[in-house]
Amino acid sequence: MSMSEPRATAELRSPEPGSTIAIQWGPIIAGALAAAALAFVLHGFAGAIGLSVSSTAPTWRDASFALVFLTGLYLVLVALAAYSLGGYTAGRMRTRLGAGRSDEIEFRDGMHGIAVWALATLLTGLLVLAAAAPAARLGAPSAGASGPAASVGAENIVAYDLDKLLRGTRPEQQASLDYARAEAGRILLTAASHRGVMPEDRAYLIRMVAARTGISEEDATRRVDVGIAQAKENISRARRSAVLIAFMAGAAALAGAAAAWFAACLGGRHRDHTPAPNWLWSSREITSIS
Repeated sequence: MSMSEPRATAELRSPEPGSTIAIQWGPIIAGALAAAALAFVLHGFAGAIGLSVSSTAPTWRDASFALVFLTGLYLVLVALAAYSLGGYTAGRMRTRLGAGRSDEIEFRDGMHGIAVWALATLLTGLLVLAAAAPAARLGAPSAGASGPAASVGAENIVAYDLDKLLRGTRPEQQASLDYARAEAGRILLTAASHRGVMPEDRAYLIRMVAARTGISEEDATRRVDVGIAQAKENISRARRSAVLIAFMAGAAALAGAAAAWFAACLGGRHRDHTPAPNWLWSSREITSIS
């Protein structure tokens, strides 16, 4: 064994020079901005074609359960595309601070991709919150003040049922329904509870419908029973959709983190003009041994 071989091995295993600078924020910020911008554009496109998580039409998900799943799948695809762009940007722009171990360099590139993922997620969340306020105002009932955003969203679930429930025989009876709608909406929301609508609430709702619409008590009873059943079904559908969307959003976040890591490593490879990596760690170890 020559004397130069241990020196070469020691040089190969030496840490990357300049390792005190662990994070380069310039490439991270650039990658995060690129990822957040692409995600915002793709989510805007989804809103235009009806695949957005929040739609301007409250009943758009009635078409099929597959449409809800398609929305979740779109979230995953957007995460893969956006975070891959951001991770690759950070890995390609990161300055290699010397000739160190290949696994150490790859780890640093990957951690820059994870930093891009974290920062871009925060930026996307801020953009979603900024866009949610105007959407909540647009989704508010047209009659009078909308009230808190949570109340608006709760009423939108049973908005169509409220329209049928409080529909009168004469147009003048439809005026000043703000409080009546809100009160009836709160009663209908209890339909999804374990106890359901209480008998006294049902009786009160029947009297309210009969008084507001001018129909007979018998017709009001049938209308209330149909409204309660439909409200319970709509609330259950909304809960199932929310669970699926939440699960797919979590899956999209995890997939985005992985995409940012591997894209940053790939960007680092292209930066250093090295061959494309083999993503199977065992194969890489076999190749390095041979």
